[in-house]
Amino acid sequence: MVRLNEIRQGERSVDLPDRFDASLYFIGRIRTPWTSRLETPRQGRLDGPTCRLELDAHWADGLSGIDAFERLEVLYWLHESRRDLVHQSPRNDGEARGVFSLRTPVRPNPIGTSIVRLVKIDGPVLLVRGMDCLDGTPLVDVKPDRTLFEPLAPAQPGDFQVGDT
Repeated sequence: MVRLNEIRQGERSVDLPDRFDASLYFIGRIRTPWTSRLETPRQGRLDGPTCRLELDAHWADGLSGIDAFERLEVLYWLHESRRDLVHQSPRNDGEARGVFSLRTPVRPNPIGTSIVRLVKIDGPVLLVRGMDCLDGTPLVDVKPDRTLFEPLAPAQPGDFQVGDT
């Protein structure tokens, strides 16, 4: 079950830096049926409920051509996540791992990603299936699903290849 702010056995937190290194423009809000972190699914499902990506009007022109894609990658800011845990015990068994080896929303920069199915476009609103975040979550970006693209250039000497160490 999702927890709110407790630290489990084996977990470790750190003091957060005094300042931020960057800023973001939220491009809109995500509308979902979930109003509590305890009821929000851990992973979105492409057969899940239809949710709304509501872009602010001045970003609407950025949607031109998006209808050519069935699947989209949505990036969003997990605004209610804590940011200070570096070791976490997702199974609450005392076995903690580093935050960067987990897909937890509790991370230094709580950016969430979901691969969604585009259902409909209605002006600056995208209706999608596959979200897993709270209603009102700030929207960071929308992109075509990266698995739909071929590399632009052939492999070059020195490129990392699967299996390289």
